[in-house]
Amino acid sequence: MRLRDILICGISLALAAALIITAGSQLDFINAQRQQMKLISNEPLENAPPSLAFATVAMGAFRGLLVDVLWMRADRLKEQGQFFDAKQLAEWISVLQPRFAQVWEFQAWNMAYNISVAIPAEQPDQRWRWIKNGYELLRDKGIPLNPRAMLLYRELARIFQHKIGGIADDAQKYYKLQLAQAMEPLLRPSDSTGLDGVDNAYFEALSEAATRRQDVAGDPNISPFIKALKSADKTFENDDEFVNNYLALRQNPAKFDPAAFQVIDDFRGAKALRDFDIFAKAYYLRNIWKLDPVLMHELNQTYGPLNDLSDPNSRVPLDWRHPDAHAIYWAVKGLRVAGKKGVKTPGRKEYSADEVNTDRIVAHSLQNLFRYGKIFIYETISRQSTDSASQSRFADRTPETPVKQIYLRPDLRMLESYNRAILDIIEKYSEPNTDFENSHQIGHRNMLKNAVMLFYQAGHRGQAQVIYSQLRRTYSRDEFKNPSVELYVRKRLSEELETITIRNAVEIIQTMLREAYFRYAVHDDDEAFGREQMAEQLWHDYQKAYSDEERVELPPFAVQRYNALLDFFNDRQYALELRQTLLARIRNERPKLAEQFKQIEEKMLKEEQNQQ
Repeated sequence: MRLRDILICGISLALAAALIITAGSQLDFINAQRQQMKLISNEPLENAPPSLAFATVAMGAFRGLLVDVLWMRADRLKEQGQFFDAKQLAEWISVLQPRFAQVWEFQAWNMAYNISVAIPAEQPDQRWRWIKNGYELLRDKGIPLNPRAMLLYRELARIFQHKIGGIADDAQKYYKLQLAQAMEPLLRPSDSTGLDGVDNAYFEALSEAATRRQDVAGDPNISPFIKALKSADKTFENDDEFVNNYLALRQNPAKFDPAAFQVIDDFRGAKALRDFDIFAKAYYLRNIWKLDPVLMHELNQTYGPLNDLSDPNSRVPLDWRHPDAHAIYWAVKGLRVAGKKGVKTPGRKEYSADEVNTDRIVAHSLQNLFRYGKIFIYETISRQSTDSASQSRFADRTPETPVKQIYLRPDLRMLESYNRAILDIIEKYSEPNTDFENSHQIGHRNMLKNAVMLFYQAGHRGQAQVIYSQLRRTYSRDEFKNPSVELYVRKRLSEELETITIRNAVEIIQTMLREAYFRYAVHDDDEAFGREQMAEQLWHDYQKAYSDEERVELPPFAVQRYNALLDFFNDRQYALELRQTLLARIRNERPKLAEQFKQIEEKMLKEEQNQQ
C-alpha cells in the first residue's frame, strides 16, 4: 500500500511538472496575444530610476499604493512649478495604471497649459509643440485606453476650444494659424486651390472612401496611378508611407523628384487621381487626426452654417480649420460613447459634472463660431509700395517681412445651429416644475440679445426682427416689451450713449467703421455696408441727443470715416495685401468717397502746416 502511494505521488509530480513546462512554453504566445488585443494594463516602466523599477516589480499587486505616492509627489511638483518633473512622474503613473483617466487628463493639461507657457512667447513654435503633445496624448493614447471616459473627451475638446481657440495665450494667433494650415489641404478636392468649392458632397465622398490601403491598391482604376508614382520616385516604394508622401508631394513638390509631380500633371482631371486623392485625405483624417469622416459629415449636416439665412434646411460644411469645430467633434463623440440619458429621481434629473461640462463645450463652441467663425488668411509680401501717391498717409512705404496672418470674424450663419443645440441642452437639464433660469438659459438669452444687435448692424433687419421675436416669446422681460426691433436697438444704443463720454462714442464709431473696412476688403460687402450705416446712425443719434448740452460735439462723420480708414492702414496687424485691396476697391468702386478722403487729407495736412 505504501509503494502504491509513492507511485501515485511520483506520477502526479511528473504530470504536474509536464503541465507546468507545457504551460510555460505557451506563455510567450499568450503574452503576445494579450499585447495585440490590448489586454495588458500594466507595462514595465522605461527610463525609470532603479529604485522605482524595483519597487514596481517587488510590490506586485500593491502597485496601487505606489501610484498613490507618485500621484501625491506629482501634485506637489506641480504646485512648486516643476512642471517637467511632474510630467515625468505622470508618465510613469499612466504606464502603471493606464485605466486611470485622471492621470491622462493631468498630463495633457500640464503640457498644454503649464509647460507651453513656461516657454517665452517669442518662441511660439515651441509652445505649439507642447500644446500638440497635450492633445495628441489624449487623442492617440488616453482615449483609446479609456474609450468610455467622458473626462478625456471633455479635456481634449477644451484644449481645442479654450487653449487654441481662445485669446488668453500671447501666441494664440500662431496656434490658430498652424491648425488651419495643417487642416486646409485635407478639406479641398484635388482640382481646387481654395475652400470655396467644398460642399457636403465632398465630405460625403470622404465618408464613403475605402479605409484600407489594400482596397485602393487593388482598384484597377487607381493602380496605374500608384505604379506611375512608384516608378517616378523611389520614395513612394514604401507602402506604409505612400499616403503621407503623396500628400507631401501635393503641398511641397520641390522635396521630390520632378518626375513625381509630372505624374500628378499627367493624371490631372482623371478619375484615378480624384479617387485616390479622396482616399488619401480620408485615410489621413482617420489615422493621423483620428477624425472619422462619417461623423464629420454628420456634424456638417447638423451644425454647419446656413447657406441661406432664410432657409434653415440648407447648410454648408463646418470650417474644420477652426479649433471650435474640433472641440465640437470630440465633445459630441464623448457624449455619444460615454453620455447617459440621466437618472430620474423624484423632481430631478441627475447627470455627471463631466457630461454637463461636455454639453456646455458644444454650446460654447457653436457660440464661438457665431462670434468669430469666419477665417481669413493673408500673406504679407516683402516689397515697397509703388503707389503713385507716395506722399499719401495711406501709402505703405516700409518693406514688410513675408508672414501669414489669420483673422477671425463673426459668422452670422451659425446662429441657427447654436440656437437649435442650446434649446436641446436647456430641455435636457431643465428641472421640472420650476421657473428658475439655469445657466444655459441665461447664456441663451444674452446670446440672442447680442445676435439682434449684430444682425441689425450687418443690415439684416428682417432676421434681427425674427431673433427679437423669439427673444420676446422665450424670455418675458420688461426690456423686450416693445415689439419693434428698431426701437429695441435704438433704446439699447441710447442707454449706452447716456453713460459714455465723447471719447467712448468716438471709439465705438471708429471700431464699427474699421470692421466695415475689413469686411469691404475681403469682399463681404453686405456686412460692410451694414456696419457703416450703423456707425452713421450712432453718430446721428449721439449728435441729436446731446447737441444742446454742454458736451463737445463729435467730429463730422466724414472725418470719423477718414480717421477710421487711416487707423486701418496704419495697423500692421492687417496684411499689406489686405490694405492694398481695400485702397484699390475704394478708388475703383467708390471714387466719390476716395475724393472725399483726398480733400479731408489735404485740409488736415494744411492745418498741420499752419500749426507748425
